[in-house]
Amino acid sequence: MNETLVWLRDDLRMADNPALNAAAERGDPVTLLYVLDEVSTGVRPLGAASKWWLHHSLQSLSSDLKKLGLNIVFRRGSALAVVPEVVRELGADAVYWNRRYGLAERDIDTQLKTELREQSIEVQSFRAGLLIEPWTISTGAGKPYTVFTPYYKATLQRPEPRAPFPVPLGLSRSTITPPSDDIDRWSLLPTSPDWAGGLRDHWQPGEAGAIAQLNEFIEERVDEYAAGRDFPALHKTSELAPHLRFGEISPFQVWHEANSAAVANPEIRQGVQSFLRELAWREFSYNLLFHWPDLSTQNFNRKFDTFPWWNKANSPEFEAWKHGKTGIPLVDAGMRELWHTGTMHNRVRMVVASFLTKNLRIDWRLGEQWFWDTLVDADPANNPASWQWVAGCGADAAPYFRVFNPELQAKKFDPDGEYIRRWVPEAVEPDGSFAQHDSYKPIVDLKLSRDQALTAYDAIK
Repeated sequence: MNETLVWLRDDLRMADNPALNAAAERGDPVTLLYVLDEVSTGVRPLGAASKWWLHHSLQSLSSDLKKLGLNIVFRRGSALAVVPEVVRELGADAVYWNRRYGLAERDIDTQLKTELREQSIEVQSFRAGLLIEPWTISTGAGKPYTVFTPYYKATLQRPEPRAPFPVPLGLSRSTITPPSDDIDRWSLLPTSPDWAGGLRDHWQPGEAGAIAQLNEFIEERVDEYAAGRDFPALHKTSELAPHLRFGEISPFQVWHEANSAAVANPEIRQGVQSFLRELAWREFSYNLLFHWPDLSTQNFNRKFDTFPWWNKANSPEFEAWKHGKTGIPLVDAGMRELWHTGTMHNRVRMVVASFLTKNLRIDWRLGEQWFWDTLVDADPANNPASWQWVAGCGADAAPYFRVFNPELQAKKFDPDGEYIRRWVPEAVEPDGSFAQHDSYKPIVDLKLSRDQALTAYDAIK
């Protein structure tokens, strides 16, 4: 009997999973595989918050699969060794997966595809994680887009995304059961101290949680998204980022659900269009990662290679920033929200990144690494692309001389101090004014540090 192996990666869902759908259409017994690969060359191991999310996402997926009578095999190690091993154990004659876009991951997939096909094993890969794959879109000169606005305009000229696939019916369970790891033994969860209480209170990892989050956003908040998305106290954003990062929901599902809602209710169209534009930013970031695979380690604008960063990873200023103790209320609020919930409002992310790279003049890579470890939505494309954008060294970057003033940003986007009061109560007086006392004061002068950063920037032009 023929056997099909579906190798899951950043696509931890049943619905709109093209690889799984193709396996169902093939009609032979199906086994699913997830490999936790932290050892292959170039593969970036997950940060602590992402590991927490992955553990619960895999648990949720395993439970969903059991309801359909399907097996999932969990293994840890090099994918180049594990995948062929499971193929042999199953006697599989077909392996399906959905595509990835980082260079190391693409190299692994290419090598596996070659090796398995040499053994007369059918291998197919599918588009599942991006609406537009990076090699299918380019400028009129045939080059990758490096500026978002023309990229976005080009995407609007393309046909609308394909319709999502439903959960496939008729999947046949294999009678062969290869050994599987117990994911509890992978030590993905914190032990002592257990810092994940806020994450547990805030999130529901898994496909069901992703769908519920999307539905809630469209039904309750998307109508006010365009006007409210910049105000961190209002809770007007979708909070879909970690679900998209782990593929618990696809961009095709998100696009069609949001667009269908706007067709049915034209009053929400402005909010939907604003939201889908943010989805396009995610696509743009992956476009950058595909063409510039060292996005998390190298300045996109190489003239920043000589920029004189001030402080190092072990500096008191960096430690104060990480733990929300800078004496700058909006910065501290964002960093404490991040530590407690594993996320941070996007407007505040820009503020804290600007403060780190410009007022403290700390290398953006240190901030990117901290976010990689503490964000549940730490994404290999969005995270470095966004950090480089704020730092001024990235594609389509905010100019280096654009410095987000945390005090002005707070007055504009948290005018009543609600967000700051929630996370940094000691920073706000009862009348809403910022506190001024010895136990809470800035670690740096905002105006002086801004001027010094601009002088350093002028020197490398």
